[in-house]
Amino acid sequence: MSDDDNSPISARAAKQLFAELKSSPALVLAVSGGPDSVALMWLAARWRRSLSRGPQLTVVTVDHGLRPEAAREAREVKQLATELGLTHRTLRWRGVKPKRGLPAAAREARYRLLAQAARKAGASHVLTAHTRDDQAETLLMRLVRGSGLAGLSAMARRTERDGIVLARPLLDVPKSQLVATLKRAKIGFADDPTNRDTAFTRPRLRALLPQLAMEGGDARTLARLAVRLSRANAAVEVLVDGAERFLRLRARGDAPQAGSRRYEASAFAALPEEVRLRLLLRAVNAVGHEGPAELGKVETLMAALDQAIAAGPAGAAHGRAILKQTLSGALISLTGGRIHITPAPARRSKGTCKGT
Repeated sequence: MSDDDNSPISARAAKQLFAELKSSPALVLAVSGGPDSVALMWLAARWRRSLSRGPQLTVVTVDHGLRPEAAREAREVKQLATELGLTHRTLRWRGVKPKRGLPAAAREARYRLLAQAARKAGASHVLTAHTRDDQAETLLMRLVRGSGLAGLSAMARRTERDGIVLARPLLDVPKSQLVATLKRAKIGFADDPTNRDTAFTRPRLRALLPQLAMEGGDARTLARLAVRLSRANAAVEVLVDGAERFLRLRARGDAPQAGSRRYEASAFAALPEEVRLRLLLRAVNAVGHEGPAELGKVETLMAALDQAIAAGPAGAAHGRAILKQTLSGALISLTGGRIHITPAPARRSKGTCKGT
């Protein structure tokens, strides 16, 4: 991208943005009607026209049913998509909306509907219009929530969800360049007031960015930090993969029951703390049946496990477990120098009766 964050994106630069998607059979573009996603649609349509053969493009607008203006904005997106020669679909999030955690629930619904649309269109990818500014805001949100290294890596250029690849081709592009691109092309876009609603976390943090920029913490710098943290996170994941193979070799001939994990406690304790933490998190999430474990709870579990391992075999003379805890549907115990991670018994519902 150009060093001038206020310059329109050239046709040549746009080709670079989408180059790796050229051989895809079909692509779904997530377009809400705001400047970022409208620019994504316009740039993708221009890129597609420059190809002799290329993917089929389908534009999808998700109407969450949260604002009366959303239906009109979806119609405007459809009109522009039609002018650009693109197929358009509007999908609606139906059902009761939660009173708490609404942004997260709306996001989950949006991605679920987009994945369904991609499968129906035979698309390999869903393209979203996340920008450098979004990356910076995401890093700040996760920072104030105390996320670990993986969370602070923020958004990746490509992730997989429900069997569909989510691609973010504009992740290195500032929002200002997208607005400049639309202005030059004389293309209008919607203004979503919820983007400025300080009842939500992201708009509050967005309002802080100008002050942070005065101290050198502008969106470019924050996004670059996210990339650097992502590199470090990837390196740690390689170490965790190696540690997992090492522990499995140490446990050869001592295989756990199907669907369980077993580690030699002394070998586990010798690993770096971050590697141990991720191994434990992986095992709990793989074996448990109550959803992803919270990082803070896994840290607490590992502290107890480390303490139990350091205490030695004193409590295990008669085969008793030195430690026994449940987390996210997994049962973690330390017995006979081995860490055992097995599925925990299912919780009985409060309404269950013992007799008939």
